[in-house]
Amino acid sequence: MALAFTSSTSIAFSSSRTEQGVQLSSTKFQQSDRSHLVSPAALNLSRKRSGAVKALNAEPRRNDTIVPSAATVFAPDVVEKPIEIEDIETLAKDLEDASPLEIMDKALQKYGNDIAIAFSGAEDVALIEYAHLTGRPFRVFSLDTGRLNPETYKFFDAVEKHYGIRIEYMFPDSVEVQALVRTKGLFSFYEDGHQECCRVRKVRPLRRALKGLRAWITGQRKDQSPGTRSEVPVVQVDPVFEGMDGGSGSLVKWNPVANVAGNDIWNFLRTMDVPVNSLHAHGYVSIGCEPCTRAVLPGQHEREGRWWWEDAKAKECGLHKGNIKEETVNGDGNGEVHAKGSVSDIFNSNDIVSLSRPGMENLLKMEDRKDPWMVVLYAPWCQFCQAMEASYVEFAEKLAGSDMKVGKFRADGDEKAFAQQELQLGSFPTILFFPKHSSRPIKYPSEKRDVDSLMAFVNALR
Repeated sequence: MALAFTSSTSIAFSSSRTEQGVQLSSTKFQQSDRSHLVSPAALNLSRKRSGAVKALNAEPRRNDTIVPSAATVFAPDVVEKPIEIEDIETLAKDLEDASPLEIMDKALQKYGNDIAIAFSGAEDVALIEYAHLTGRPFRVFSLDTGRLNPETYKFFDAVEKHYGIRIEYMFPDSVEVQALVRTKGLFSFYEDGHQECCRVRKVRPLRRALKGLRAWITGQRKDQSPGTRSEVPVVQVDPVFEGMDGGSGSLVKWNPVANVAGNDIWNFLRTMDVPVNSLHAHGYVSIGCEPCTRAVLPGQHEREGRWWWEDAKAKECGLHKGNIKEETVNGDGNGEVHAKGSVSDIFNSNDIVSLSRPGMENLLKMEDRKDPWMVVLYAPWCQFCQAMEASYVEFAEKLAGSDMKVGKFRADGDEKAFAQQELQLGSFPTILFFPKHSSRPIKYPSEKRDVDSLMAFVNALR
């Protein structure tokens, strides 16, 4: 895996996004404040050697953790006692309202050489820019899964040149990848879920990398995935991975842009004129491996572009598995836990019929219906269902008084298994059309959930 250190003039690459609302003019961090950390001679030496770094596979065998290369400018050692868990909780509260710049500066100041920025090739380049603005040296690494888009590799190169740094990469174990592909094929994740592939190509390489650190910096934001990231703190004890000291609590995870909105990140990137992945201009928001990433439509949440064939619980690859809450008896099976009646219902309209389990079973049994039906399978906590509520209500209003019936069926919790087995439920929301003279429902195939698209689908089948 690759590391990169920089001074106020040399910067490394990261994995996060940035906030527009940061007021740089009010910050106390000036480049001159950190000029004593790295000598000009060291920086010049770094620039001269940066192009001559050997590939990792050409180096002598060593411990497979994040290891500084010959072209790295080392951050000064920080002599400080390991932080206890209770200190991290206090620190998180103290920094809850701090700017990303202040949070980044605190992280780099506290951990020195023992912290690194994780860079994914998306808008988390903002993390690198924030680190650069602190004037402190910092390290950057990235996971090369072997399945990234060509545009992402070009982006890596552009970032290295822009900041004058080298990103070192962690690669998956070739034997494990070979066994997976030979046994299950190149695209097994479309059939049995992406977790196994991500475990081989991302999670295990990351685990090796983090064993060489005491802390890492990510680009997680609360608004990225309301289902799994809505409670991400700005700093936490990592609940999944271990650091160099080993054991639970040995690694600290920093999320400087946890409280920043996605549009503020983009405003910041435009203002600072930093390189961005060209895929963003083609509708890609959240970017991962090529087979598991696609552009999203206007109005869709960014995570709908990742692992779109799976439900909300699967929207984490394992790098941030600690975000997923444990399910309880009343869990909905999508990484969300809700007591009955704790979430307000949606799709409430006099023109929409609320169907019970027996009602859905009867609808399935009918081979000669008097009226056709359109039914949405939903969960009221699902942000994608919430996003289409207005259009679905308007759609029902347009059909009021016609021979078409519009209904809803809450398909989470205890009803989820039934919906998956009998109603083609893949993810929320799922929309079904029940024709007059057929017992088999037809699944609405598009992710365009506006009124015109829904009407076009119904009119084509009525």
